[in-house]
Amino acid sequence: MSRYLITGATTPIGESLIRHLLRDDATARILAVGAEPYRPRAVEVDGRVRYERVDLTRERNLRELLFGACRTEGVEVIVDMASHRSVRSTGQKARALNVLETRRLLALAEEHPTIRRFVYRSYAEVHDVSAALPVLIDEAHPLNLRPDAPQWIRDRVEADLTVCTRMAMSDLSIAVLRCAECLAPRTGSQLHDYLDSRVCFRPMGYDPVVNLISDDDLGRALALAARSDADGIFTIPGATTLPLSEIVRRSGRTSIPVPGPAMAPLYAARRAALRSNFDYSLNRGRLHFGVVLSGDRAAELLGYRPEVSVTFPYD
Repeated sequence: MSRYLITGATTPIGESLIRHLLRDDATARILAVGAEPYRPRAVEVDGRVRYERVDLTRERNLRELLFGACRTEGVEVIVDMASHRSVRSTGQKARALNVLETRRLLALAEEHPTIRRFVYRSYAEVHDVSAALPVLIDEAHPLNLRPDAPQWIRDRVEADLTVCTRMAMSDLSIAVLRCAECLAPRTGSQLHDYLDSRVCFRPMGYDPVVNLISDDDLGRALALAARSDADGIFTIPGATTLPLSEIVRRSGRTSIPVPGPAMAPLYAARRAALRSNFDYSLNRGRLHFGVVLSGDRAAELLGYRPEVSVTFPYD
């Protein structure tokens, strides 16, 4: 029987992960953690799920969680998904959740008497994207280590590498899942915010192919990783791969090509006027060159293959 701790549990991805874990009769207990006062719906219908509201940016809270509730519940596996979803969350307060929470949680897990596995949900956005690099991305693809990258990227790269560096040194079994973008509300999806406008600008002469994952597939991939003993990095693709113009069309929006140099000022003005969460500087590479993930290693070692296509938000 398996017992899990899930951070970031109140997002659609967290709720999907809980549903997939509960379908397994071997799941004895799930300790779901979030910052919000409301609880995942599964808490109301399945006695195996317990919800705790915890501020994970405070080290004392993390220690109390792991050596209090986690010890009581006999937690064996952590799935860490806690991070700020908005690009407007910046500075040390944002880094405390995006990076330091993961670092401290992993260090405490290594001291814990029952925890044996740590799964970190990372992002396809940590990869470098340029004309000089392949569009098809696997686990060996370079990361975006540019010092001038937006904090949203820098924090995720730092957290990803923090977990990766412990793989050869920790007694824990560790997996990092670099996942395709989940096109769903309340997930921090930049593309979802891009499609929130009725008119979507894209660089003239470019129509990149984009790979997207549904929250159902992402929850299933995380559940498979949580139940597996396979270590290492895994790129996690989705079932939907389309040109950007087709994604815009299926979302009921209008796509307008504009000269590349005009993209940054147009979206800067839109962010200022509408308080939009879409940040062009964060998405410049993939709006020109696209990102498609290879799922070969995940298929071989985790048994994951994408199955559920994305439901576009404005269909």
